[in-house]
Amino acid sequence: MPDDTTREAGTGPMAGSGPPLDFQAHLAALEARGLLVRVTRAINKDTELQPLVRWQFAGGIPEDERRAFLFENVIDAKGRRYDIPVALGALAASPRIYALGMGRPVAEIGDTWMRAIARPIPPVTAAEPLCQQVVITGAALREPGGGLARLPVPISTPGFDAAPYLTATLCVTRDPENGIQNMGTYRAGLKATDRLGVRMVARAGGAGGYLHWLKYRERGQPMPIAIALGAPPVVFFTGPQKLAVDTDELAVAGALAGAPIRKTRCVTVDLEVPADAEIVVEGVIDTSVLEPEAPFGESNGYVALEAFNMPMRVTAITHRRNPVFSAIISQVTPSESCVVKKVAYEPMFLAHLRENLQIRGVRRVAMHEPLSNLRPVIFVQLARGTPRTEVWRALHGTATLRADCGKIVIAVSEDIDPENTDAVFWSLAYRSTPAEDVVIVPYRRGVQGSHYGPGRAESTLLVDATQKHAMAPLALPAREYMEGARAIWEELELPPLTARAPWHGYALGDWTNTWERFARRAVAGDWESNGIETAARARGDVTPETPVRRVEKLE
Repeated sequence: MPDDTTREAGTGPMAGSGPPLDFQAHLAALEARGLLVRVTRAINKDTELQPLVRWQFAGGIPEDERRAFLFENVIDAKGRRYDIPVALGALAASPRIYALGMGRPVAEIGDTWMRAIARPIPPVTAAEPLCQQVVITGAALREPGGGLARLPVPISTPGFDAAPYLTATLCVTRDPENGIQNMGTYRAGLKATDRLGVRMVARAGGAGGYLHWLKYRERGQPMPIAIALGAPPVVFFTGPQKLAVDTDELAVAGALAGAPIRKTRCVTVDLEVPADAEIVVEGVIDTSVLEPEAPFGESNGYVALEAFNMPMRVTAITHRRNPVFSAIISQVTPSESCVVKKVAYEPMFLAHLRENLQIRGVRRVAMHEPLSNLRPVIFVQLARGTPRTEVWRALHGTATLRADCGKIVIAVSEDIDPENTDAVFWSLAYRSTPAEDVVIVPYRRGVQGSHYGPGRAESTLLVDATQKHAMAPLALPAREYMEGARAIWEELELPPLTARAPWHGYALGDWTNTWERFARRAVAGDWESNGIETAARARGDVTPETPVRRVEKLE
């Protein structure tokens, strides 16, 4: 290939039925369902783009009302205008958007992942890859304003990030020993028109790309890498899923799609990438040196401070003839990077507890999202009456499934909505005794963000906040009266209500027929009958506050 060339190639097929196998087809499907906002006014990618979309996560917008955004008139801080639009929130701004990319209802996503991992469909080679319709190499990568500078890469955390960052990435590397590829979602910050700083999770059992880097470093060889942007959603979703090492993510994506994923060989490195991606950045990582990288606002809610990471020299940028640049919104959760894990991780944990550990009382697993970023805090909901031995098996099973998940695990009963932290705190306050119901397990590997603390060692906090004995009813009007009042509320055209459980009273085991009779009489206006009955039961041999059941047998 010539040293400095920009060339065009042919076209490839678009997606058919099932999940969209093309990112732009996915955008069209979002727009058809009212889930895409087109922004035509000029938007500064360095100061305005990410903050604008951040407001739908920080401004009290209900999760189901979040939208994808397509910015069609992108400029930068110096006034440069880009001819490539930017999509943000298009992959996982909400579970509904994620589900559209999967081609499955939210309720079926967990089972879909399990089947896809168990029965992968190998990819096929594309004759005319869309991602290589335009190819930029050589001197064209290094000219002022060329190379990476041609791409409208947003600054994710204006005011703190050191550079624009590629975020919605599929970083492809190959194991030099067995030849198996890995795709992971790692951040990559712009350093020059032909250089990036790539951060992979560098710890034992960490990112697949990092494990490959160790092997190339041992051999004294550079590591080829390709970064795909705007791959079909089912392909992108495999990166954050953290599949087992040596799993072919393209084959799993094929099973998610129900059809083989098209792949193509890169033009300058020996790697294969999704053929229908919007943009691909090819290059090599020098394994003999590391370069300072960051600050960058991370999904654990803190700014990752400058650290030594992997310098990537870009050898080619390829893209579709009219590409869309894809990014995700991360940083403090809730965020898109959080939802893309939550929708898949929660069913995975539930399946592990129910099927692998055979704990039948488990009803739900909820990974706490706001601020904490899913992984550290997990709530397990269990059926009322689940034996305590099973509660504790569920707590330990949740905390040990993944090394980076479950620093704090709290078990609650099925009347507690684990998405409502106020309800969880209520359960902690009245259904747990710290001396009996709290266990601290030492020697845990740190979850993401633990390096901001004073040491590297972590521990696990397990709490049984389930209902362990009969309790008095929840002190709210019974459901029938709350529902009747809501109908009047709506008739009066008062502000829309968003009910969060518990929003009505219900029995918790300690409630007799006598008390139920009293309550029915009261709402019927017959409270004086209750007074006549209690007057007949008056006695002089007790002290104030003596529970009636201590001296009487109640029905």
